[in-house]
Amino acid sequence: MPPALNPRVVELPLRHAWTISRGTSTSKRNVFVELRSGEHVGIGEAAPNVRYHESAETVLESLGKLAPVLDRQDLRYFRDLSEALQEAVPGNGAAKAAVDIALHDLAGKVLGAPLYRLIGVDPARMPITSFSIGIDDPETLARKVREAEPYPVLKVKLGADRVREVFGTVRAATSKVIRVDANEAWRPEEALQHIEWMATQGVELVEQPLPAADEEGAKWLKARSPLPLVADEALIRASDVPRLAEGYHGINVKLQKAGGIRETLRIIDVARACGLKVMIGCMVETSVGIAAAAHLGPLADWLDLDGNLLIAEDPFQGHPVVEGRIQLGDGPGLGVEPRTRA
Repeated sequence: MPPALNPRVVELPLRHAWTISRGTSTSKRNVFVELRSGEHVGIGEAAPNVRYHESAETVLESLGKLAPVLDRQDLRYFRDLSEALQEAVPGNGAAKAAVDIALHDLAGKVLGAPLYRLIGVDPARMPITSFSIGIDDPETLARKVREAEPYPVLKVKLGADRVREVFGTVRAATSKVIRVDANEAWRPEEALQHIEWMATQGVELVEQPLPAADEEGAKWLKARSPLPLVADEALIRASDVPRLAEGYHGINVKLQKAGGIRETLRIIDVARACGLKVMIGCMVETSVGIAAAAHLGPLADWLDLDGNLLIAEDPFQGHPVVEGRIQLGDGPGLGVEPRTRA
């Protein structure tokens, strides 16, 4: 019998209004899918992002085109299936990621092994994850820093305006290592001015300072920047990586952009071949999407896997974070379960 995806859209209210350079949101609409094989059920999550022209509706439409791929393939050969999913529709990374994550979760459950064992990585090598703080007023920023006390590394979102004010408010409230994410908000000359100042303020790296399309500006900035530059929006698939090596020191790969686990692994391999450092990041996702990325975590230099922590009430129980490190368990597949309500 062909597998059913059983998609469902879930509204996820956020703990705080989430503001980055592109806008503000108070909730996210993510899509969950299920794949069944006998008594086993694999679950996956799509976290659509407007930056890539995605919504819950585009995910549902894409799932209708991806379902026939599953009908024609044997679920046991999940690597081949992952490749077929990538080619089935152009773009639509979030929809592909949902199916691909469910496929890998199912494979782990059928084989009785956690995903990290299928991939062959050591969970003891897990890097520390950062905790993200969106743009806000000074009082709320200070409160967010206090709420992030358990996390030793922070990532601060900055926009085109109030750069030193927002950053300065966070820095005044903590002495922790800070990573900065501008989400394409700056131009080369102003970016260099900001980065030179931040290099004196305990900043570890700067993520996507320039618009993704400004490849010449990125090359100019890399040659002058005192801090590592990490490509995020400029990166989608593995074929993007070689040209990005000219303008960045590292890349931020996200399963939701790449279309799932298989393409993410390919991106990591190409990045290493090009001499780039690797960050594994996320969208605003529940513990389903975060767990999928966390199983790949030991392959990265930096992690930014906090999307589930931004949700007011995560409907799933995932892996605990201890002193900033995600602790993967021995449960099969993703190791994630629906959260039971009291």
